[in-house]
Amino acid sequence: MKKSTLIPLMLTAYLFVMAAWGYKFWADGTYSSLRYFGIIAVTLVIIILLHFHLKKYPRRNRRNK
Repeated sequence: MKKSTLIPLMLTAYLFVMAAWGYKFWADGTYSSLRYFGIIAVTLVIIILLHFHLKKYPRRNRRNK
């Protein structure tokens, strides 16, 4: 599996675990909906951008060595 796919998949799985763990705080009212879903949305955008960055520049690190 390519690095540009594996790393974002692992980070997405981690995000879902952390979102499930944080759900109880949102349900209790400790976190607002904007904070809970906003963090999830921003993190997903960052993961998607990382995927495209890793896909576009696969040899960048090999050239500098």
